[in-house]
Amino acid sequence: MTHHVLIIHEVEDYETWKAVFDQAAGIRKQAGEIRYRLLRRDGAANHIVHFSEWVSLDRARVFFESPELVEIRHQAGVRTPTFLYLDEIEQSSL
Repeated sequence: MTHHVLIIHEVEDYETWKAVFDQAAGIRKQAGEIRYRLLRRDGAANHIVHFSEWVSLDRARVFFESPELVEIRHQAGVRTPTFLYLDEIEQSSL
């Protein structure tokens, strides 16, 4: 089973957020993130969607709810993120 986390949030400044996001790559990998995609809402440069695959949802929850990550989000200028923890049930190409 594949596990995903979908995070939707607005950031104060994309370049600032992206620098902090990139610096956190090592701790994300250590926590269990396998791969990710970043998406931007059409016409809204600071509305970011972070879609990632994880080794487990439990590890993802522990990571995203940790005090360390709360502080990192604050430093990155993240405004009230929404987290969705998802288990994949099917995938296909058309």
